[in-house]
Amino acid sequence: MEKLLIIGNGMASSRLLDELVKRPPSRFAITVVGAEPHAAYNRVLLSPMLAGNIQWDDVRLKPEGWYAVNGVELEQNNPAVMLDPVAKAVKLADGRSLSYDKCVLATGSEPIRLPIPGADLAGVTTFRTAADCAEMTKVASRGKPAVVIGGGLLGIEAAYGLARFGLEVTLIHIMDRLMERQLDAEAAAMLKTAVEAKGVRVLLDAQTATIEGEGAVSAVTLKGGARIRCGLVVMAAGVRPETALARQAGLAVNRGVLIDDAMAASAEGVYAIGECAEHRGRCYGLVEPAHEQARALAMLLAGENASYEGSVLATNLKVSGVPVFSAGDFEGEGASSIVLRDKAMGVYRKLVVRDGKLAGAVLFGDTSDALWYLDLIRSGAAIAPIRRDLAFGQAYAEAA
Repeated sequence: MEKLLIIGNGMASSRLLDELVKRPPSRFAITVVGAEPHAAYNRVLLSPMLAGNIQWDDVRLKPEGWYAVNGVELEQNNPAVMLDPVAKAVKLADGRSLSYDKCVLATGSEPIRLPIPGADLAGVTTFRTAADCAEMTKVASRGKPAVVIGGGLLGIEAAYGLARFGLEVTLIHIMDRLMERQLDAEAAAMLKTAVEAKGVRVLLDAQTATIEGEGAVSAVTLKGGARIRCGLVVMAAGVRPETALARQAGLAVNRGVLIDDAMAASAEGVYAIGECAEHRGRCYGLVEPAHEQARALAMLLAGENASYEGSVLATNLKVSGVPVFSAGDFEGEGASSIVLRDKAMGVYRKLVVRDGKLAGAVLFGDTSDALWYLDLIRSGAAIAPIRRDLAFGQAYAEAA
């Protein structure tokens, strides 16, 4: 059997394993190398776990014993520190070396830690791992106010979780609206109102200047002079692809590890999937593209025909308990838009139409038709017959 070594044990790696083990007979002896002391878990669910809505067992992606039952060797808390694509070997932190016939990099992303004075004080953390979640819970238990830096998805979820913890929380965002990469201005304004209703103070167009404290954080100072007292600072200002191992190995790397439509990197027998990979100039920071890449790679490794040609960006989730969805070209510059507003119900829909096709969508408050809209965007189907009824959803449009 060929040796397949998967470096990284996050959500992309977990889906690749799922796809591989359901394709008998197995061609590979599989080893997974993970940097964390935990087996694969769902990072998306760290926020509700922080808020106390779910427990650790709800976050794990695989039950206890799954790896052994499926013949997968698992190295936990033992990251890969050196990759030699010529010798086809990987050195682990404990000094051992593992050989491979094929190697998959699924190293994910690393959180961006802003280079501001005081960033190394105790009580300043990022929000990316289970360990981060545990640290936040520990510091939050002291009851002091918290500041979250970053108004993207992770920042909002961190702020919501801490507010549910009973803390006074301030969310600082440098941009003029929340989740500017996923929402248009109107939906973002509705989200701000919803987040504030959950007990979070939101400051937009605000930039952190320094983090103050003697040994531990005590306050955050903004550019402009405003000062916010706090005992916890969470940096949720984004992530960058984790490419250190690939760079050390001499692989072609831009923002992420460069891959082709077969997920192949620049060295023979090496592949990359998920947040660490860059495909056709794009790094995806979302789960669905990682799953699509994992499925295509599993098919290729199993000898099936497959190709990955990119993903339509889509976000479909609950932010602070509020359903939101966006996909495709949701800003729609130069295109026409169909807009539905129901302020009493807190519902907003914007559908972008270009050349007779649905090009993008933003939904707030009611995302029940999200997958239908996403299918229309991906298929490029003509919407002329249903355009008048499109905003009212699939059931109404098809009935009409």
